[in-house]
Amino acid sequence: MRKTIFIIFLLILGLNLWAQIESSGVPSYNPGAVYQYSGSLTGTEQLKIRTYIWGQVRNPGLYIVPDDTDLLTLISSAGGPTENAKLSKIRIIRSSAEGEKVIWVDMKEYLETGQAELIPILKPGDTVIVSGSTYYAFTKAVNWLSQIAVMLSVYVAISNISN
Repeated sequence: MRKTIFIIFLLILGLNLWAQIESSGVPSYNPGAVYQYSGSLTGTEQLKIRTYIWGQVRNPGLYIVPDDTDLLTLISSAGGPTENAKLSKIRIIRSSAEGEKVIWVDMKEYLETGQAELIPILKPGDTVIVSGSTYYAFTKAVNWLSQIAVMLSVYVAISNISN
């Protein structure tokens, strides 16, 4: 009976770990309806595009932004980077008829120099990924290892009780 309870406990804990570890993939590109008409803004017609932002920003997800939006504006719209963001290696995944293209952006260099040409304009369907810092990855690994240690200690405790 105790072993059955322990196995159920391990399954629940294992599923919890798996759910936490599973990372979200890059959304697939849908070439249809990449532009949206937003009517007139101060007498000027404006098109909107769909972009995605994932990773270490406060509010990741799908954003519908004006077609001349740059990376800095999108990150700001998403609430800005978290304290775990690695601003020196931001990826933009751009889909096209030729396939996926990855554009690397060093936002840290922009913040230090102020060179506007370092910040790209977004295209329809772009996916921006703000990765976590090395410290963030280390803390995630330590957290995972500590959960494994708890599972092992529970197993040892139950095994000792059974004997």
